[in-house]
Amino acid sequence: MFSSTVKLAFGAVVLTTLANAGSYKAGSTVNVDGIFYYVPSTPVSSLGVGWSQLKRAATPGEDLIPLTVMNGDFMTFDASDLKRKVETYSATDDVFSLGFLQSIYIASTTPGTLNGSLTSILHEFGNKLFMVSPSSTSSKTAIDCTKSIPSGPYFLHAYSGDVYQAWRLYSDYDGAFTEGTIALADGNFSTLSASIAGVQSPTIGVPSRLYYTKTESQPLAGVRLGIKDIYDIAGTKRGCGNRAYYDLYPERNTTAPAVQKLIDAGAIIVGKMKTSQFANGESATADWVDYHSPFNARGDGYSDPSSSSSGPGAGIGAYDWLDLALGSDTGGSVRNPAQVNGAYGNRPTHGLVTLENVMPLSPLMDTPGFLARDATLWKAAGQVLYSGNLTAFSSFPKTVYTTGFPPNASNEAEGVLLEFLAKLERFLNVTQSSSVLDFESMWTSSPLAVTEKASTLSEFLLTTYGVLISKQQYNMLGAPFISDYKAAFNGRTPFLDPSPLVRWTWAQRNLTDQDLEQGIHNKTVFTDWWNSEVVRNVPDTCSDSLLLYPGTLATPNYRNEYIDPPRLPLWWGISSVGPLAGVPDVVFPLGQATYNSTITLHEEVLPVAVNIIAAPGCDAMLFELAEQLQKAGIINAPKAGSTMYRR
Repeated sequence: MFSSTVKLAFGAVVLTTLANAGSYKAGSTVNVDGIFYYVPSTPVSSLGVGWSQLKRAATPGEDLIPLTVMNGDFMTFDASDLKRKVETYSATDDVFSLGFLQSIYIASTTPGTLNGSLTSILHEFGNKLFMVSPSSTSSKTAIDCTKSIPSGPYFLHAYSGDVYQAWRLYSDYDGAFTEGTIALADGNFSTLSASIAGVQSPTIGVPSRLYYTKTESQPLAGVRLGIKDIYDIAGTKRGCGNRAYYDLYPERNTTAPAVQKLIDAGAIIVGKMKTSQFANGESATADWVDYHSPFNARGDGYSDPSSSSSGPGAGIGAYDWLDLALGSDTGGSVRNPAQVNGAYGNRPTHGLVTLENVMPLSPLMDTPGFLARDATLWKAAGQVLYSGNLTAFSSFPKTVYTTGFPPNASNEAEGVLLEFLAKLERFLNVTQSSSVLDFESMWTSSPLAVTEKASTLSEFLLTTYGVLISKQQYNMLGAPFISDYKAAFNGRTPFLDPSPLVRWTWAQRNLTDQDLEQGIHNKTVFTDWWNSEVVRNVPDTCSDSLLLYPGTLATPNYRNEYIDPPRLPLWWGISSVGPLAGVPDVVFPLGQATYNSTITLHEEVLPVAVNIIAAPGCDAMLFELAEQLQKAGIINAPKAGSTMYRR
């Protein structure tokens, strides 16, 4: 049986309370071993430990004692068992540190034997209070716990015995977030009331990974999730990248259904992330006036993170403590940041999930998408968010098309791209080598080129995207916002960044309802043509083929260069297919290639990525393909930081 006869020496507790030392206040910030932690306001349990024991374990004048809870089925528990637990916790959890061994609570499901070898190692770990649960021993000295809690690091109140979670605090040094958040008991959220050192850097708190176990009903349990600041989260404001908008409207009282699905699956929202203003395309640094664009951690750190899911892209590229980010893609707002920040990213089939309580750009093309560094997590998140609308498949397509690929590699990045293509063909066991898909010629030779009086796709679709986003966003968001602001501020108009200003002005002064109707018509015609003639649905593989195009080829796009003012969003290209045809378009991070930085004057590396288009509804097939390619070693999960892979 576990006994409490192990004798411990009591010494100093390595704990400093930064706020109101000597008295506990909910939401305090504490320091353990030089690392800052946030202590939430509500205890998760309480230990029936005597006040005299707590007093001996606590640092004089401090109210919180670092605590480690260890659950398990221990028939015996000795020094080697403790070491293994500590090694496992240290390897899997960034919140845990040796300082939390100051007090230890063992909760075994069955009675066991406590080995005397623990005495020396407990002293070595600086332990001041060792406790066991009644289920672990019949000793009268066993300590009861009012509610069982998962293993991991906690804080024990030195007077009440209450137990609180430990949230590690990080500085958002790359400026990816607008604010940290924490969930409240009533289902609402609050801005994290903690701050650590950092220049113009929000503080983000993350809970221990040891608290959570993934299950069938909660496949995202413990996943640390950042949310683009266009989604409503109850209890927080929605800023959409505009200071006037943020200040004008109150906290939201509803969480967007898309976000709620992720919460229900166990994801932990750790903060809201920057968007370019009203999700319009913006270039760093010139177009970002109200807020500073996030930094892209890759390479020399001064490449544009792209937009509009700039914060989600930058955060996933920079921080290993952030697992997943929810962005949105209308014209490339997930895909472009995924490319240049070295991450998986997806624009899903349009309409897979409601975008209620989400800021609109163009409802005809708006989609929610993820950025992630791991294909398995990316797939799991997609299965949650798009559940009920994913098309079944039994095998992968065996036909691969390309567009925009070089015939031969003329540089390192092109070599990475072509090497992936060759490996993909072998993996899929394609019936014949990939070929170029000339969809432009297919359109030109189709009857539609005559009936629509447009001999090229560019002629037919050049203005379609721009008309739809400008007219629809101005009507649905811009006009009401400006009207509300004028009413609140004696007729004054709010500030707009250059990019949305150009688009909303065009919509207001130049675009008519007939222009919008024509844009909708053109999109509908293109959707029907593409999905029936170019990349089609088939039973077994879902999509009859895969269409690949280069995502990024390690080319820097510096944020310190002066550029021309933003122009009207009039373009057509391969990246327009996803929005205009409503089909999935995903980004796979392939590797990295060198370039000579004008910032560091050294050789650095930037990401290489490929995009893959499939038929509508084939998102599950693309997620599965990514996971299988990663498992096969054809794609390696990128790391966070300046390089995707250690050199």
